[in-house]
Amino acid sequence: MTISFFMIEIERKFLVNSHAYRSEASSVLTMTQGYLNSDPERSIRIRLTDQAGFITVKGKSNESGLSRFEWEKEISKTDAEVLLKLCEKTIISKTRYEVVVENHVFEVDEFMGENKGLVMAEVELGSEDEKFAKPDWLGREVTGDIKYYNSNLSNTPFCNWK
Repeated sequence: MTISFFMIEIERKFLVNSHAYRSEASSVLTMTQGYLNSDPERSIRIRLTDQAGFITVKGKSNESGLSRFEWEKEISKTDAEVLLKLCEKTIISKTRYEVVVENHVFEVDEFMGENKGLVMAEVELGSEDEKFAKPDWLGREVTGDIKYYNSNLSNTPFCNWK
């Protein structure tokens, strides 16, 4: 049985200023993802991890950039591999480190390929004004800056930034 869910995703996104998170990680996962549609109004992402495939639809972010609609469904690894071949431009490869900091899980992504050198952390929240502890390795906040959206990184990779 496949599982799907939809929700309003509330997250904050940050650059990372050191590799200290690596020793604090509770899990490490490699993933590949691409976009069937990277329109800012709605994006459709295909993701392949070590364990499973996923299709995700994300809506436009609200004005603050903190919240947006998200629907995700697990699909087979085979389906994800086939769909990745239909995706736009750059396929994103990254290693994700999950780091528990007090009551929150930070997902720290080290990008590979054309986005190599970019390291970002995201934390999902229950509300836009929820407080959370900020670890020392957390750098400048980039929440709402669309150039840091993965869908944008697939069209304008980090290696092409000036």
